[in-house]
Amino acid sequence: MTRENELTKVTLLGSIGNLVLLSFKFVAGIVAGSSAMVADAVHSLSDFLTDLIVLVFVRIGAKPQDDSHDYGHGKFETLATLFVALALVGAAIGIIVSGSLKIARWLKGETLETPGMLALWAALLSIVVKEILFRITIAKGKALESPAVIANAWHHRSDALSSIGAAIGIGGAILLGQRWAVLDPLASIVVGGMLVKVAWDLLKVSTGELTDSSLSAETEREIEEIIRSFPQVSEPHNLRTRRIGNRIAIEAHVRLDGGMSLNEAHDIVSAIEDKIKERFGHGSIVTIHMEPVKSR
Repeated sequence: MTRENELTKVTLLGSIGNLVLLSFKFVAGIVAGSSAMVADAVHSLSDFLTDLIVLVFVRIGAKPQDDSHDYGHGKFETLATLFVALALVGAAIGIIVSGSLKIARWLKGETLETPGMLALWAALLSIVVKEILFRITIAKGKALESPAVIANAWHHRSDALSSIGAAIGIGGAILLGQRWAVLDPLASIVVGGMLVKVAWDLLKVSTGELTDSSLSAETEREIEEIIRSFPQVSEPHNLRTRRIGNRIAIEAHVRLDGGMSLNEAHDIVSAIEDKIKERFGHGSIVTIHMEPVKSR
């Protein structure tokens, strides 16, 4: 099975789970009168929509390089990650505003409706299903080095966490009685806050890749150590790195003995490139520029 097909399969599994959950949550939230559960249903809806986005962009990102994309289409996966993060932000804002308005009405003396047991059961079911989907998706995303699928996995985990918050709020409102019905909208605000944190982390990663941020200092040191492991090479410099979807691009300058034949120099540089690809993936784009050191 190809990488594209494996990513599509795991994303389709998540989308089916999200579709079932969001339908059940909306019904449970409306029937049981739970704002926390409706908020959780909105979160599952955003999960479902981002599943569709990932499905589309994973297919585009899997296309090989062509005349218009010399480095391939990998950044379309990064773009999908950005869309996932923005969807989370939108969901979080809606949830926080809705919960805040209910709390404001409660502070003014309005009696809030105590949610029903159906909402609690929906939250507990969501916790189990979304945690399973998270574990399956994160494992596949890491194995296939797909930032979009990894982001989508964390979307599953954030939904599981939001369902925990919803379950606590709904359960508290049910068990403690009418006076504590405010726990339900309070839980929805906690859910929204969790979404904001997850969205912020995803935005940092995706915008960093889209603006060609360098790889971490630790990764760059490791690349330099690989280059220095070749005794014929001296003074590696002008190291430049960036990520292109599930691949990385590396450029570096090295100095070699100026009296060395072109064939020898080429073989050494090719060996360096091969060793870097063995460490960071054979799809990595590695370019080593040779500079001569005069023979003594």
